[in-house]
Amino acid sequence: MGIATVNPATGETLRTFDELSDEEVEERLAKAAAAFGVHRRTGFGERAALLERAAEVLEAEQDAAARMITMEMGKPLGAARAEAAKCVKAMRWYARHAEDELADEEPRPADVEDSGASRAFVRYRPLGPVLAVMPWNFPLWQVVRFAAPALMAGNVGLLKHASNVPQTALYLEDVFRRAGYPDGCFQTLLIGARRIEGVLRDPRIAAATLTGSEPAGRSVASIAGDEIMKTVLELGGSDPFLVLPSADLDGAVSTAVTARVQNTGQSCIAAKRFIVHSDVYDDFAARFTQEMAALTVGDPLAEGTDVGPLASEQGRADLEELVEDAVSLGARTLCGGRRPVRLEAGWYYEPTVLADITPTMRIHREEAFGPVATLYRVSGLDEAIKVANDTAFGLSSNAWTRDEAEQERLVADLEAGGVYFNGMTASHPGMPFGGTKRSGYGRELAGHGLREFCNATTVWYGAR
Repeated sequence: MGIATVNPATGETLRTFDELSDEEVEERLAKAAAAFGVHRRTGFGERAALLERAAEVLEAEQDAAARMITMEMGKPLGAARAEAAKCVKAMRWYARHAEDELADEEPRPADVEDSGASRAFVRYRPLGPVLAVMPWNFPLWQVVRFAAPALMAGNVGLLKHASNVPQTALYLEDVFRRAGYPDGCFQTLLIGARRIEGVLRDPRIAAATLTGSEPAGRSVASIAGDEIMKTVLELGGSDPFLVLPSADLDGAVSTAVTARVQNTGQSCIAAKRFIVHSDVYDDFAARFTQEMAALTVGDPLAEGTDVGPLASEQGRADLEELVEDAVSLGARTLCGGRRPVRLEAGWYYEPTVLADITPTMRIHREEAFGPVATLYRVSGLDEAIKVANDTAFGLSSNAWTRDEAEQERLVADLEAGGVYFNGMTASHPGMPFGGTKRSGYGRELAGHGLREFCNATTVWYGAR
């Protein structure tokens, strides 16, 4: 299909786009390098004013932007509006806090004296053009959470977006242009995946960030490693959702449903594996299944739709294979497990709950990217932690318990980039986001994300 907008609710191709030629890619690389030479020397006040204007542009167009991404990747319209609003919030957070987060750091006076300096500090300086390889599932947010801190740090951005969201990619370039950013500060590259390596190996690219699949991350990291280039990777997750006996079960059930089907289940930080203590398992399983089965599946443009289509036909086929494999090996389907009968067009799949999961099943090891939840019964905290950590991924985790000793134990022992108690994992501009194990490395958001693509420069003055 190449680079095209295909409506997931109908399978209809809405628009197609030509890839950039080699000459056009070269032109954009040259613009990025030239823009960096200017943008890196601007002050934080000027950068903040530009980003505030970008926030204003997006805020004024939230409804139109939401409809566009719903048409491109099937996100329910209400969720699409929320995504646009979240981007506005993040832009304003960075515009208002980047200067403080990147302020010069003063070492301890004793260390300055011991080094023989009359004065010393650390200054964060931008690296240069950063290539962002971004996915389709949050087509605005994934880009903004890279672009806002990168631009505020003085870097410039080149976006290679997923090929099924070209209109969103071009729209983001236009938002930054209309906000007043100089030509070349933020550009979209409409190219296929096979051409990423050539861009990465260009000496004008200073760093790269990727959110996507493990194979994609491995490829980019390998190329970047060969080029001795800084990278940040976020490669998905299979987040556990632990429910222990002291939990508020009403809150746990309600949050579990939202955590599993946000963005039709196509979220790296969606809770996917529900690990429940035997004391509350039966009650939780019954109520969770009932609420999952009651969700409204349908047209993502219709108000009131909870679950829209999967973003691609291949994505639904991959999800079906995982479910079929689990059922063939003994998993029980408590609800769902099939395509909705009444929705023949589009790439829909019913909200599904599977029980009796074992390590022999693929869904135990692989990320289920869609509205499918797996249930595990455990006898105690030790077993809950063991099951939670029995995955190659380590993005985030959720735990429902009011027991402070259990909370401390989980913070110490859960192998994940985040531990969220009595709530749902969510990214926030003021808190670092990222994973461990095969979920990737590095951090986005907060000051940590600002500093990832900076040169932490030691400045030392000898005796005067």
